[in-house]
Amino acid sequence: MKHRNVLGFLTIFGPGLVVMFADTDAGSVITAAQSGAVWGYKLLLLQLVLIPVVYMVQELAVRLGLVTGKGHGELIREYFGKGWAWLSVSTLMVACLGALVTEFAGVAGAGLLFGIPPWLSVGMAILLLSIVAWTGSYLSVERIAILVGSFELVFLVVAWWARPNPADMLSGLTQIPWRQPGYMYLAVANIGAVIMPWMVFYHQSAVVDKGMTAKDLRAARWDTALGAVITQLIMIAILVATAATIGVYYPGESLDTVQQIADALTPFLGKKVGTILFALGMAGASLVAAIVVSLATAWGLGEVSGYKRSLEHQPHKAPWFYIVYTTMLVIGGVMVVSGVNLVNLSVAVQVMNAALLPIVLGFLYMLALKALPVPYRLHGAYSVAVGVVVAIISILGVYAALSPFF
Repeated sequence: MKHRNVLGFLTIFGPGLVVMFADTDAGSVITAAQSGAVWGYKLLLLQLVLIPVVYMVQELAVRLGLVTGKGHGELIREYFGKGWAWLSVSTLMVACLGALVTEFAGVAGAGLLFGIPPWLSVGMAILLLSIVAWTGSYLSVERIAILVGSFELVFLVVAWWARPNPADMLSGLTQIPWRQPGYMYLAVANIGAVIMPWMVFYHQSAVVDKGMTAKDLRAARWDTALGAVITQLIMIAILVATAATIGVYYPGESLDTVQQIADALTPFLGKKVGTILFALGMAGASLVAAIVVSLATAWGLGEVSGYKRSLEHQPHKAPWFYIVYTTMLVIGGVMVVSGVNLVNLSVAVQVMNAALLPIVLGFLYMLALKALPVPYRLHGAYSVAVGVVVAIISILGVYAALSPFF
């Protein structure tokens, strides 16, 4: 009996791990590295605090998907009308496209560490990710995504190899220079790197596409909790690795690209080891995020427009789903290879994410109050706590996006 229960749990596990591996994408890696290089361990406590926060948000998405059997965009259309649904999914598409540019920039950066030109590394990534979706089922795509994402765990090895000082880490946990604008900006950037709008769309649609129901809620919550812990351990590992090396010897070092992070760490980790480990971690982070972001778009657009949308359907039965998925990959890859100004694009994407985050989290919270039957609905003190968290994240997201203009 216990053996069957364990097997049942294992079959449910997956969507939470995938979305959380994707959460630690190329942009998040750079943000965590910058945090450690500039502020040492002073942002370490925030990474721990974000574990229950990201769980709280994603658990709502899981609950809505399992109990209603519908995706996020579909529920918005049903309860708030087509206009709001189209607004939500349209901004999601733009934000996802910006995210894909970041992911493919990460792929290109990892390739350049070994002298591979961007057009080749990005082109191969697009081809690989297209084949994975077009020839597989939901379960096969999920397993491949977990396998690819697991390469991010090498960052834990990097952190161990950096030999951080435990006393310095404990000291950093208690030093919070919250009055300094530079510190607060990076703190908000870390929050934005952990709570991303496309995660809600993907996670809710994924549990539906996998065929999970309300009876799987307990296992799905464990899946989400495990993923939340893993993604933050990876962020902590990156922060610790840079804090223990660059933060000690070259404090304040600017780390804006994959190459800069790898070049800064290799004197401490060794040229060969540092390059290989960082390339594996960055490639894993970028590829799994590219899968999640593209699927989130294809699912979200289908939920609002009504086309067939499932990895269980063969391409000829759900052509628009696969076309949208692949088109997003191609456009994102072409923008990276074409040499577009990624700095300007990043600012625009940040503004769009700020506009989307309050919309997505606001709808997520309202749907948890309105669309769920009473036994599963938010209520009491937890409902208030979730509302406060949603409000704070939304306000900080807008602050992070608009602050560069002032």
